[in-house]
Amino acid sequence: MSELKHLSIHGHGVSYRTAGAGPPILLVHGMAGSSATWEPVMRPLARHFTVIAPDLLGHGHSEKPRGDYSLGAFASLLRDLVVALGHDQATVVGQSLGGGIAMQFAYQFPERCERLVLVASGGLGEEVSPLLRLLTLPGSEYLLPLACNSTVNAIGEKLGSWLGRLGIRPDPAVAEILASFESLGDAETREAFIHTLRSVVDIRGQRVSANDKLYLTSDLPTLIVWGDRDPIIPLSHAIEAHDAIAGSRLEIFEGAGHYPHCTDPERFADVLDQFVASTSGAHLSLDRWRARLIAGRACG
Repeated sequence: MSELKHLSIHGHGVSYRTAGAGPPILLVHGMAGSSATWEPVMRPLARHFTVIAPDLLGHGHSEKPRGDYSLGAFASLLRDLVVALGHDQATVVGQSLGGGIAMQFAYQFPERCERLVLVASGGLGEEVSPLLRLLTLPGSEYLLPLACNSTVNAIGEKLGSWLGRLGIRPDPAVAEILASFESLGDAETREAFIHTLRSVVDIRGQRVSANDKLYLTSDLPTLIVWGDRDPIIPLSHAIEAHDAIAGSRLEIFEGAGHYPHCTDPERFADVLDQFVASTSGAHLSLDRWRARLIAGRACG
């Protein structure tokens, strides 16, 4: 099992789970999620790696200050966490919002990123779940408390208990969605959720895209993992990103939705293990970065 630890970064309490020893892998969860989403894959990964799974600010056990919940701010927090824990570089794995943060991390701090793994990632196209688009509308922050109150959560817990007694285990993806929903019962978490959501989504869809910068990843080993039944972000984003990132690998989990790492954690861990073992971590110099920018400018 992983160990939940805490430290202070810039005066804010940050919680993270860690396990294992070896080259560091940084696991970044999605919106309204927490480091707990990675528990099923941490044990197999810990056989060969130092696995670090933080709770982003505004999520899980970390503090929820009134502040900046942009992709850039999250990427800077992760850089500071990696440095504080004594690591120069890491393989960065991000799911959903975490994928957008992982790409921002690789863009802001290329010297810190050895490999990039995008799991049902945001930031690769406009399309996104209609529900998330609706939640960006003015006034949604006043409706969320009604949908996420303690009575509704209690009903969900009771239903889960009854199903358990009948020997029926909920689908891991459904359990993940319910956990995210239950987390919004806390007022501070809801406020952080709204700020985070509106920083990347509006009524038209995802408003932040990394597509114009994907050419910069040509020297960065990149793995894309997606479920072919993802109802939140379509599989087409994975295919288009795979085509745009030279040398990238695409792994599609048949029958999985937005949480392929929860649907089949053993397969996910095996795929990630093999990806790391078969690639050399990037060491991007300033000269190499400059060359890529110039080449991209010429193509534009």
